[in-house]
Amino acid sequence: MNIKILCAISAAFFFISGCDNNGKSEPEKNNDPAELDVYLKKIKSELVYVKGGEFLMGDYGEEYGPENLPYDSNKDSKPLHKVQLSNYSISRFKTNNNLFGFYLSYTGVRRNKIEMGPTTKKRWDTLNNNPDTPAHVDWSEANKYCTWLADVTKLPFSLPTEAQWEFAARNRGEYVIAPTDNGTIDIVDQKGINVTTADDREQFAEENHTQLGTLSPMPGNFRAPNPLGIYDMAGNGYEWMKDWYDPDYYKKSPIKDPQGPEKPVFKDYQGNFTKVTRSQDFSGPGRGLTVVRHFKDPDNNGRIPADKTVRCAVNSSVPVK
Repeated sequence: MNIKILCAISAAFFFISGCDNNGKSEPEKNNDPAELDVYLKKIKSELVYVKGGEFLMGDYGEEYGPENLPYDSNKDSKPLHKVQLSNYSISRFKTNNNLFGFYLSYTGVRRNKIEMGPTTKKRWDTLNNNPDTPAHVDWSEANKYCTWLADVTKLPFSLPTEAQWEFAARNRGEYVIAPTDNGTIDIVDQKGINVTTADDREQFAEENHTQLGTLSPMPGNFRAPNPLGIYDMAGNGYEWMKDWYDPDYYKKSPIKDPQGPEKPVFKDYQGNFTKVTRSQDFSGPGRGLTVVRHFKDPDNNGRIPADKTVRCAVNSSVPVK
């Protein structure tokens, strides 16, 4: 990474942490075309091309699992249904604080306003301060970021659909339940082999002199990628999907490139319409499975999105160069 882009995280920190909401001065926008060029080359270099195809989406456990039992107790991952996807690319990593910070600094975009007390503010600042850990965003911030990449690259960047996410997590639709290097979650003596555990996160927090403890996010390349070369799909933050959430969507999903409901359908217990998230806040046994769906308020109920992340996709039939 160009040193100028790496250093941009310090200037952009004011944008990331939301300091402008507390009356502090904002950094000037960074509109250096040369730095943007280096930045976009890095973004493109971290895309994984996924050749499309047909697969059975959803909880395949009863029909194709080794024990013929469902993996997911929730009904929204059923029925198993045929999906055909076009070719696309998806980011190798969740977008980290360094990359998101450069975007904020370059565009002058402000973080969505969040009211927070001193303790929450300290935690929020700490979450945003490590350049190598995922940026934490609500849905509109995630969507704006991918849309900005589309604008500046002239490529069809967007948030991934949940069908695209699951297809990639399952190595192009194989019957794989954990999006790891070997399709399982391996933990030995409380230490993760291919995922991170509470012990790993606590140790990382101590080494980086933070108070986040077992709630600490981790660098995206801390563990090995899945066979497609995609990292961090089993945890380290829920990932926002393009789709509105509908618990019954699988009963009526189109076969070709499903995009989710055309309009909001399902409300959470607080009365907010919800978007789909995939992955998991933290990895561990039985967590971050490839077929499990989650739903979240896109505005995060006005709280800090401490466990929500973004990974963009490119809806192009050819690899991005």
